[in-house]
Amino acid sequence: MENQNNNPTLDPDAPIDQNKLDAYKESLRTEQDFNRAILAGAVAAIIGAALWGLITSLTGYQIGYMALGVGFLVGMAIRYAGKGIDPVYGYLGAVLSLVGCFFGNYLGVILYVAKASHVDFFAAYELINTVDSVSGLMAKSFGVIDLLFYGIAIYEGYKFSFRPITDEEILANA
Repeated sequence: MENQNNNPTLDPDAPIDQNKLDAYKESLRTEQDFNRAILAGAVAAIIGAALWGLITSLTGYQIGYMALGVGFLVGMAIRYAGKGIDPVYGYLGAVLSLVGCFFGNYLGVILYVAKASHVDFFAAYELINTVDSVSGLMAKSFGVIDLLFYGIAIYEGYKFSFRPITDEEILANA
């Protein structure tokens, strides 16, 4: 079948050759780069956490939906850098999203203490750098709704970490 420009068109009803599809997926796997995915995801988690902490400090509010931005940012960074189609890329995105959310909350607490105590970041860090203080402050700043936002961030980190394979690509290569 050809369209008006004499380019072959894809028939969505054509049977899919599983061997060709598997060969295509294997060719995509050669483009994957897990090390780059780790690096890009970690950098995105750090940037997301820093933005979360900064926004919390500037507004004086712990904004739970910042977790959504962290999950999205981490997932997209992993997708772009890693070009992964295997489940390990999604797991990486989920874990780094959770880590980014945790550190975003943690930085928010430190910056809030710094602002409230009229001290710099490092002095505030020293003030709360005991296990009891950190866990207590984190517990006080963490609400039930944060669990929902963390869960969505983990899901986004997982979902967005994969290189998308379009139906057109499948039809063209199977």
